[in-house]
Amino acid sequence: MITLALRAGSTPRRVLPGFSLSLGVSLLFVSLVLLLPMTGMFGQLADLSLAQYWAIITDGRVVASYTVTMGAAAVAAIVNAAFGLLLAWVLVRYEFPGRRLLDALMDLPFALPTAVAGITLATLYSSNGWMGRLLEPLGLQVAYTWVGIALAMAFTSIPFVVRTVQPVLEDLPVEVDEAALTLGASDGTAFRRVILPHLWPALVTGTGLAFVRSLGEFGAIIFIAGNMPYETEITALMIFVKLQEYDYAGASAIASVVLFVSLALLLAINLWQGRFIKRLHGGKG
Repeated sequence: MITLALRAGSTPRRVLPGFSLSLGVSLLFVSLVLLLPMTGMFGQLADLSLAQYWAIITDGRVVASYTVTMGAAAVAAIVNAAFGLLLAWVLVRYEFPGRRLLDALMDLPFALPTAVAGITLATLYSSNGWMGRLLEPLGLQVAYTWVGIALAMAFTSIPFVVRTVQPVLEDLPVEVDEAALTLGASDGTAFRRVILPHLWPALVTGTGLAFVRSLGEFGAIIFIAGNMPYETEITALMIFVKLQEYDYAGASAIASVVLFVSLALLLAINLWQGRFIKRLHGGKG
């Protein structure tokens, strides 16, 4: 019936509304949820002169928070890239008891309130916690240090890597691995030369999303960070302090730096991903 209708030149019925209505509703949603809050933030910046804006974002304590936040976020993203790839590989390539449970646990950081995660991590890794009392005799302190910040960031952002790589790996047939091994390639060579090029765009995207997510994390970090000025204060805490002081313009100025870094990174990843895929397919498309 559908084929006959198409051959007759009639317009097929669509399950969703037409393009104009769908686009209008989508733009309205984006405007209310994304653009309106961003417009409000930039409206607060209008109260600042360029000199005042520069003085706020280059304050010594704020700059130290940039260093702590971006450094810990970079470490967390790199760790998640390695272990997220491994977890996605295990979930896709192997069958074992509890696999569905492990797969469901990957989304736990999305469902668990970040404040609860922060309190739990601080309790576990404090000097009298289950993990802390084992690590402290070895000279390893996690809670109230820079390491604790990276740990909390890794916990909240690991699903981005797993869920980005997992569908790409599922679409990659097992026969590709077997063909490489049949032709005499070692396990490492087969993974590096055959499998990784297909996973690389998704892995980089997931790692970038994990990094950006970590930049704005707040609840999971403040309980385990210690919040010592110039040492374990994160940028999100600086924004919170400004809000507590009713300095909305100052909070917006600091938030704009995080926003610009995040948007620049996401744009760079998207541009790189498009060029990489085009080069991978021999410049076609």
